[in-house]
Amino acid sequence: MGSTLKNRQASARTAIAAILLSALAAGSAQAADFDADATINIGSLYEPQNLDNTAGAGQGINEAFNNNVYEGLFRLADTGNVEPVLAKEFKVSDDGLTYTFTLQPNVKFHSGDPLTSKDVKFSIERVTSAESKSSRKNSLKPIAGIETPDDATVVIKLSSRSISLPYNLSYVWIVNDTATNLTATEDGTGPYELADWRRGSSLALTRFDGYWGQKPDNGDVVFQYFTEATALNNALLTGSVDIITSVQSPDSLAQFKDNADFTVAEGQSTTKLLLAYNDRVAPFDNVKVRKALARAVDDAKLLKAVWGDYGTLIGSMVPPTDPWFVDLTKTDAYDVEGAKALLKEAGYPDGFSFTIDTPNYDPHPIAAQFLQSELAKIGVKVNINVITANEWYSKIYKAHDFQATLQEHVNHRDIVFYGNPDFYWGYNNPKVVDLIKQAEASTTTDEQMARLKEANTIIAEDAASNWLYLYPQIVVAAKSVSGYPLNGLNAQFFAGNIKKAD
Repeated sequence: MGSTLKNRQASARTAIAAILLSALAAGSAQAADFDADATINIGSLYEPQNLDNTAGAGQGINEAFNNNVYEGLFRLADTGNVEPVLAKEFKVSDDGLTYTFTLQPNVKFHSGDPLTSKDVKFSIERVTSAESKSSRKNSLKPIAGIETPDDATVVIKLSSRSISLPYNLSYVWIVNDTATNLTATEDGTGPYELADWRRGSSLALTRFDGYWGQKPDNGDVVFQYFTEATALNNALLTGSVDIITSVQSPDSLAQFKDNADFTVAEGQSTTKLLLAYNDRVAPFDNVKVRKALARAVDDAKLLKAVWGDYGTLIGSMVPPTDPWFVDLTKTDAYDVEGAKALLKEAGYPDGFSFTIDTPNYDPHPIAAQFLQSELAKIGVKVNINVITANEWYSKIYKAHDFQATLQEHVNHRDIVFYGNPDFYWGYNNPKVVDLIKQAEASTTTDEQMARLKEANTIIAEDAASNWLYLYPQIVVAAKSVSGYPLNGLNAQFFAGNIKKAD
């Protein structure tokens, strides 16, 4: 923000050397002595739009609340493994259609109410309801019914096999079934409870003394929100924050990398920057047009301009951390003449014009300008319409009122969105829909992997979207703190293990 593509290109050429990989220092090394009641100040660019992850709250609520304030039956650990949390144990019937969960005992909500099976049923049905805005709602469609034979037991009946059910349930936060107004308040079971939310400024969490599990290694956590990367970096330099969840500008790294007071660590990212088309409308309903646009954009040049030596080129929605990753970077690789030929075959020898709706925060406006320049080379005129995150949600995600849009998708294992024709981009290939459905009904992970690899390849060949690059995941922290997550999968940021030296 306040930066230009030219400035970033210059910075990328001159400022950034290799990152000092410090996984041990960040994820494993522990301070010899730490303050068990310390306040951890966390800097972020992603303030939640509200406090309910079924109400279009954005990635900021996942960062602050997931496994900090709310817990699920399972969680996606920072390693990428699915771990049980509120589910003490579970069993699956021989036909794969019945899952029986036994809940952890003696779990209390922050209000003091005990956790029961009815709360779990209520929470799952919140996500699957018609009113839910959860992007994972479609993944839970196989659930045909939920039974609660006693307070400690939940029985989920499926209409078809769902090999990913434990994984998909990690997206379901268990809330008190008597809770109200969850967009502004909370009642979870996590190690922290909400202390204060000052919209536009900060969100404070305090340790919940009645927590059923291992208590946090700190007393309080305050997420401080910034609208500009420069201001965020300055807050770390001046000690206003202890850690930045994910650096959004490589321009600043040199001042931290060469400073003994800070640790710079690189983890694995699931955040993809993509140009998404509305595949329902002309000319984006034409595969040749989409493939032409993909070939016209030099993704490597864009990545270098924005991130210097960091980040990864991708050829699909699937990053290397997903089990069904296939390297598809050569599919519709940069080829301006090939792009022109495809446009001509598609009936647009002189190009066409369209509008990109882009969020107003970095790197989206910069990327939009780059795309505008690249596509002009094949006669395609790009108009740029800058919108807020709230406008993006209502206009693009909900109303599907757009031609193309830039967006960063943070979710892990989100190829499944291309199997949902009702998703905001409207991609609808019956073969892909069927493959993704078959993958979920697989009896083995090998079957699931093979089907999703095939689906992934088809989606890339269809150029369903234009996947520009995979973000790096760079965490910068004061030397005094340790134990923070490195990978930030799904933009989550578990705070319970963060220690601050005395």
